[in-house]
Amino acid sequence: MIRICLNKIDYEYDIRGLLTSFYPGEEIEKNPVLVEEIPDSSFAGDGQSSEGFGEEKSETSVDGKPDRTVYAIYEEDGIRTAYEAGGRISARGKVYVPASDRKATKIALKQELYALFSADTGKELPWGTLTGIRPTKIAMGLLEEGASDEDIRNYMKGQYLTGEKKTSLAIEIAHREKEILSRIDYERGYSLYIGIPFCPTTCFYCSFTSYPLARFEKHVDAYLDCVCKEIDYTAEAFRGRPLNSVYIGGGTPTTLSAEQMDRLLTKVEETLDLSHLLEFTVEAGRPDSITEEKLRVIKKHRVTRISINPQTMKQKTLDIIGRRHTVEQIVEIYELARTLGFDNINMDIILGLPDETKEDVEHTMKELSRLRPDNLTVHSLAVKRASRLNRQREDYAGYHMENSDAMMQITEDYARGMGMAPYYLYRQKNMAGNLENVGYAMPGKAGIYNILIMEEKQSIVALGAGSTTKAVFPDGRIERADNIKDVLLYMEKIDEMIERKKQLFQF
Repeated sequence: MIRICLNKIDYEYDIRGLLTSFYPGEEIEKNPVLVEEIPDSSFAGDGQSSEGFGEEKSETSVDGKPDRTVYAIYEEDGIRTAYEAGGRISARGKVYVPASDRKATKIALKQELYALFSADTGKELPWGTLTGIRPTKIAMGLLEEGASDEDIRNYMKGQYLTGEKKTSLAIEIAHREKEILSRIDYERGYSLYIGIPFCPTTCFYCSFTSYPLARFEKHVDAYLDCVCKEIDYTAEAFRGRPLNSVYIGGGTPTTLSAEQMDRLLTKVEETLDLSHLLEFTVEAGRPDSITEEKLRVIKKHRVTRISINPQTMKQKTLDIIGRRHTVEQIVEIYELARTLGFDNINMDIILGLPDETKEDVEHTMKELSRLRPDNLTVHSLAVKRASRLNRQREDYAGYHMENSDAMMQITEDYARGMGMAPYYLYRQKNMAGNLENVGYAMPGKAGIYNILIMEEKQSIVALGAGSTTKAVFPDGRIERADNIKDVLLYMEKIDEMIERKKQLFQF
């Protein structure tokens, strides 16, 4: 158990993010403890942070006390920090920074804590002190200001302690995103997300809004009625503004029947102006939800990109995580989609799944390289609060779940070997190995919607239960409107969901 002690509730989220990165799997007390000062200690290194580790440290709780305590005391001229383990202060220091400069204060605090935790664990983090989900936004912002690659490299390393490899990756992706965005009217335009929150079964790691189709099948048509009502609102509210991308995700959109899918796609095409559309994605997702009839329906519409997501090509892992399909089905559905003429297919994999080794990752990549998808999205397993993996931890305690930079390197080597290049990147809380999710694409096949949602350059109107609409205003301000997650309640309150969007977009 780790405890956070503060004299005021500032930067708590950032402190938690660093603790989670350095001490994965360890529990952090839910609420910080308010204290006025750091306890006295016999440790003589006051003012010299990151010293004294390894002296009489206990790694177990004693009489209910936490294993570790982190102190951050904010003063007018700086921040005092300390680390306590085994009942005594092992290190403390002070960084001098004006309290009025919040950005400088946060950067300095995280650098100081990074030094403390790194000295304790002997670890360095590939992304340094960055705990946010969009590290490429930093590189992109500096590029847009005219900074050189060397300027960006020095800034990211100096401010955030990012490693050489991840800094280079962020800069490479920022250049690629910038070139793609230069062709999009993202200030006037908008994108559309439609959520289909039904799945054949729920995978053990999933935290998305998802409901088992077997229990909700009788509600699907009524649900689509509500989505169509939101489409009508969108057409009216955004009349005259270019629609650049449409993304139908979930859940698993292909849990819809062929007739229901045809109805939804027809509604989009007949109601919205698609004359400026650059990309139309449907997540076909799980092979056990895809049929030839559904693929033929999707192909006859304006859809330009689909996903067929194996997650792994190891059958034992698929069984453990609740994917009720075989490796052979993945290959069969992929080859069928190619036969039907789909020329932009994404495949997702996840690193850090139960008991998967570097050899398993290499096996998966060898199999995918034979298929040669147009996009490959590499996810690092993230333990989400709402997932079965988190709620039923004891059921999976016997499995080893770890991602590593070596595993990520295997996927990068194979992706580049297939002719792909990285084009977008994001991170999540509690991510295996404190690494990242990376999207790779063949030339001309980068996912436009993925870039827009990561760089937050364009408003995205989101329809369906559990979706979040994001309004990006000319001054850079970003505001959101959430749809209710519960399917039945969403349907009951559909007019309220539309009203939320009306209030958000008061053109």
